[in-house]
Amino acid sequence: MATTESVAIVTGASQGIGQATALRLARDFSAVVLVARDKNKLETTSARVRSAGAQAIIFDLDLREPQSTDTVVQGVLDRFGRIDALLNIAGAVPQIDLFEMTDAQWDDGMALKFHGARRLTIRAWDALKASNGSVVFMSGSAAFAPKPAYAAVAAVNAGINALAKAFAEQGVKDGIQVNSVSPGAVMTGRRQAFFEKWAPAHNLTVEEAIKRFPEQVGITRFGKPEEIADLMSFLVSPAAKWMTGAAVRMDGGEIKGI
Repeated sequence: MATTESVAIVTGASQGIGQATALRLARDFSAVVLVARDKNKLETTSARVRSAGAQAIIFDLDLREPQSTDTVVQGVLDRFGRIDALLNIAGAVPQIDLFEMTDAQWDDGMALKFHGARRLTIRAWDALKASNGSVVFMSGSAAFAPKPAYAAVAAVNAGINALAKAFAEQGVKDGIQVNSVSPGAVMTGRRQAFFEKWAPAHNLTVEEAIKRFPEQVGITRFGKPEEIADLMSFLVSPAAKWMTGAAVRMDGGEIKGI
């Protein structure tokens, strides 16, 4: 069994915030483990991580499947012998109106982002305890301002914040730091695709829709995946070790509540 200085697992690492986070962590960790369903995109991320100076391995699997959790954690421990950070980023919840969303869609929305992250954290817990490691859960600003149009997003994200706090409570006893991050409107490929569908239905061009959205929600611009990645890297850095149980918002001022 090989050993290495520090190992971070990033789920959802094939695109968007997950990919940006994996690339950012390549500057701080000896090895970055990349988990997502799209093997081709993971291989692209892997090459970029290695170019940044870290080792990289990929697991192209679906964390909605319970057995995937064991595959990832055991594979990482067999290869590196340790886990120092786990960043649960994978998972997109459909933005469907509260009165139209089916039970199956609700279940699917929970399966990856909530239950996949929950199982992976539990399975990695002993290794994180051994390394006094860190965990970050990906939530979202919708948790703080639920609307009918994206009720599932808000509900799942709120659940993730609560889940992270529960893990953090145990982490105080076990020496594991746990936080959650709630990004606002970040311009990712997924958000671009959303506007490409949404704009025509509202008699707008995609460019018009993208320009109007920040004004409507009260921010100056969309966020960048790299900005969230910098926050994620801080939360698993030595400088943030006393920070645990926090639900950190980074949303350009969209949520004005105290």
